[in-house]
Amino acid sequence: MKNSDNTRRFALRGKAPDVSTPRVMGILNVTPDSFSDGGHFSNVDAALTRIAEMIQEGADIIDIGGESTRPGSDPVPEQEEISRVIPVLEKAVPEYPSTIFSLDTTKYEVARLGLEAGVHVINDVSGLRYEPRLADLCAEYDAGLVIMHSVGNPKTMQDDPVYEDVVQDVYQFLGDQVSLAESKGVKSIWLDPGIGFGKTLEHNLKLLATVDKFTKVGYPVLIGASRKSMFSKMLGQRDPAERVAATISAHYHTLMKGASVLRVHDVREAKDSVEVFKAIRSME
Repeated sequence: MKNSDNTRRFALRGKAPDVSTPRVMGILNVTPDSFSDGGHFSNVDAALTRIAEMIQEGADIIDIGGESTRPGSDPVPEQEEISRVIPVLEKAVPEYPSTIFSLDTTKYEVARLGLEAGVHVINDVSGLRYEPRLADLCAEYDAGLVIMHSVGNPKTMQDDPVYEDVVQDVYQFLGDQVSLAESKGVKSIWLDPGIGFGKTLEHNLKLLATVDKFTKVGYPVLIGASRKSMFSKMLGQRDPAERVAATISAHYHTLMKGASVLRVHDVREAKDSVEVFKAIRSME
């Protein structure tokens, strides 16, 4: 595990995003059942339209997923996930050569085909627990890897999650998985503490409050609290679309703690918050 400068540039298949300034990752779920936008972008034309919108709104990275990982969700067969994401990637990646594309998957063959289609990053919500060979793939294709902390699987992860010390436990997991990825030759890694993935509200708040600890692992930190149910637990029942202000508040706090990437549904609002953050920080 490296303790190097987490603001260095990364090499993602020939692209070199400067993560010394925060970046916005726009979420595109080509699924019928994701918690916030399920069914909205489940055909290729709708997905491409949404990608164009997010890029226009300021997304630096587009994260495409074909399997819902919301609490209680069931796994999707490999071939079905492939049929959802690969046709979108095959059209979108060459159409937007200046944009970084990320594929949200835990499956080896889905990741391999995505890399063949030109994606730059594999976003693994299992943190290499399900399929350690994803690290080999990312090394082979000189692609980036998001290592996220989670426990169990989406079907059961919210069934009474318990930690001895959630911050230390997540830190240790991320450090161990970084060492695994490095041993396979992965050079570009982003870390995600996994807000909402096998955590109670208190766990989530503790992780958001201590993002600066995770930057010490030596790689940029990605935060994805967008529209999560934790905000309804804090503020009273809210539909996902009514959790935008809460999302911005939580994400802004993590920017102040050193987060490098915000994974969001609401790109324009996130981009505005990043620009305000950068302007204020430049006066310090």
